Amino acid sequence: MADALAPHGLATAAGPAALAELAAMEADRVVMAIPGFAALAPALAAAEAGRTLCLANTECLVAAGPLVVRAAARHGATILPVDSEHNAIFQVYEPAAERFIRRIVLTASGGPFRTFSREEMRAVTPAMALKHPNWSMGAKITIDSATMMNKGLEVIEAFHLYPVGAERVGVVVHPESVIHGMVEYSDGSVLAHMSNPTMVTPIAHCLNWPERGAAPVNALDLVARGSLTCEAPDETRFPCLRLAREALLEGVGATNTLNAANEVAVEAFLGGAIGYTDIAELVERTVGEMAADGFGDTVDLSGVVDIDQRARHLARNAMAMSVAR
Repeated sequence: MADALAPHGLATAAGPAALAELAAMEADRVVMAIPGFAALAPALAAAEAGRTLCLANTECLVAAGPLVVRAAARHGATILPVDSEHNAIFQVYEPAAERFIRRIVLTASGGPFRTFSREEMRAVTPAMALKHPNWSMGAKITIDSATMMNKGLEVIEAFHLYPVGAERVGVVVHPESVIHGMVEYSDGSVLAHMSNPTMVTPIAHCLNWPERGAAPVNALDLVARGSLTCEAPDETRFPCLRLAREALLEGVGATNTLNAANEVAVEAFLGGAIGYTDIAELVERTVGEMAADGFGDTVDLSGVVDIDQRARHLARNAMAMSVAR
């Protein structure tokens, strides 16, 4: 293939190193839409190259937020959040008024099991969990939405993107998915970003920023929508949100471990190896075991990768032991 393309001035490459090299190439925008931990190295390469990074991946900031944010600041890179909630916050966040921000609020749809009891959740199958009521997404993020781990990961991401402190990052369940994020200021103002539940809008915003451009989306009709509802998240029925908050307070080694264990657990659930409620249990057990051993060094990429690999090994061992019993 490489020989056939070479006469046309086209090169081929493959593997993690090639991804990082590609992400660092000269470009107006680098859109990072690789799912999971695999996005970390190319995202870091784009930041170190000073690119405008349209970040559609949450996990790389969860696993190594300080590394990516510091690299962007050091090399003059710009991080534009593509995720609908963080993009919403980006659009209503006023850096000049940062000291007057009371809190930022991420909204959550609640997923397909928002009204399920814990007992009903024990019978959830992958096919059920992959049917999101509002959004069309990849399998991994759809399962994360069903467990509300996605919202926990987004809380961690928001902590790294917006310097307001962990205690001022809130979550509200909003089933209609029309309000995507809010910033509350000390004068009582709450600035909210609203749009129809489509990823076209945040993608268009990032690709056109700092200007705005037309996008193929329907206008938001609030009259047709009718009422909009909000409710508090239930961290008893959805413990992944609690686990993410606890990991954030522990530090980046814990959030990296949380992410690695969750990726292992989601893959196992989709493959039928564990149940829906086992996801949170496996994540909690893995984070606890890693904490007992010590998370390790998080100052560079190799240390972060080491934590990720150790956490995956622990999660798989814990899963194998459970199956053996």
